[in-house]
Amino acid sequence: MGSRHERREEQHDAFEAFVRARTPALTRTAYLLTGDAHLAEDLVQSALLKAAEHWHRIETSPEAYVRRTLYTQQVSIWRRRRGVREHALGSYDAPAASSGAHDPDLRLSLVEALRRLTTRQRTVLVLRFFEDLTEPQVADVLGVSRGTVKSTTHHALARLRVLAPDLADLVEDPA
Repeated sequence: MGSRHERREEQHDAFEAFVRARTPALTRTAYLLTGDAHLAEDLVQSALLKAAEHWHRIETSPEAYVRRTLYTQQVSIWRRRRGVREHALGSYDAPAASSGAHDPDLRLSLVEALRRLTTRQRTVLVLRFFEDLTEPQVADVLGVSRGTVKSTTHHALARLRVLAPDLADLVEDPA
């Protein structure tokens, strides 16, 4: 009986460590997906709740599990909220330290252009270029093929070039 209790404690400790370590990055990703700090926090909390419920079964990559949950929940939210205008607020609007988009006008153009992409296109770009995941990692997180990631990236970057020509220097197709 002691070993079952010890396993639960270990799982609880591992989950807490994961939440502490990954919540800031997950929240930045959620903000880029939603465009709203409050919605991003709700999305992360919801994804972490699902992860907590299934933590004992998540063996290989809790990060991939939570990111995929973020994506699928955002798609569901997006479908329910069509036509609702979102307003960016809060500290999640600030660029990450490693981001080159320190110019506020450039950042606003980028955020607005990202909002005009499809949910899948926005998600792939956020994971590839803001979270700096490789194509295979993005494919794993989203549960799609690498080819889907490549083609979605290509189409999303082409759309960004049309939507925001002032971002041309940032929107180069890596292919």
